[in-house]
Amino acid sequence: MKLLARLLFCCAVLLFASNLRAQEEEKPQDAEGCKDSPLITRFPGSTIHSCENKEYEQADFPLGTDKDGATLNKHVEGDFHSWDIGTRPGTSQIQVFRNFQAALKNAGFAIDYTNSPGEIVAHKGDAWIYVNNKGEFYYQTIVTEKQMQQEVTADASSLGDEINRTGHVAVYGIHFDTGKATIQPDSEKILSEIAKLVQQNADLKLRVEGHTDNQGNAAANQTLSEKRAQAVVAWLSAHNVPAGRLTAKGLGQTQPVADNSSEDGRAKNRRVELVKQ
Repeated sequence: MKLLARLLFCCAVLLFASNLRAQEEEKPQDAEGCKDSPLITRFPGSTIHSCENKEYEQADFPLGTDKDGATLNKHVEGDFHSWDIGTRPGTSQIQVFRNFQAALKNAGFAIDYTNSPGEIVAHKGDAWIYVNNKGEFYYQTIVTEKQMQQEVTADASSLGDEINRTGHVAVYGIHFDTGKATIQPDSEKILSEIAKLVQQNADLKLRVEGHTDNQGNAAANQTLSEKRAQAVVAWLSAHNVPAGRLTAKGLGQTQPVADNSSEDGRAKNRRVELVKQ
């Protein structure tokens, strides 16, 4: 009898362990390499279906519409993370919405936009979060604003090669204060290469052109582009480039090189061009 009892006990233990393993195997698992954000936890009982992490990326966060019905967005660039997260069975859309709304407020986030029960946009310091909530699942995007580290640079030689080939070259990396012609300090490296280009080519004369995207008033963009081109010429003249070999011209938004409907396109249109004279 004792032997039979032991056998029955062992069988019960093995059956329990087998059922436990089966339950663990049936439990949904997070996608490989995905984990929660340190800024906010996932909705309890949820599973991460996929995630994306980038050192530097851009995102537009919805902020509603203006009085004319045009969409308003907050454009953010920086450290980027996004998730596709499935909620536990039986979860309602408003349940997810209210949980995130309260959690973000309690964590000190400012709520910038809500479209109950579907969307929430909030920020705290430089961190922006967007929750696009479908109830059975939700998308979560977090971007922490930061300045991009410039890793690709143009030098005098590559600028000269392009000018010799086509007669002009678009220069990126000359940054200005928003809405102004004040050159930011991180522009000095590429400006120094332009100065070197002119100094190394005694016969080279350049027209410095300023270009903008199509955001804002066209007349204001024209004026701004003119002032920015003049600011570049002034910087070069102050760094041993003969002023007589440089002219400035602003072209505003009249000569786009990319589609202004996307931020990537607008970024390409905001440029300085050097044109051989």
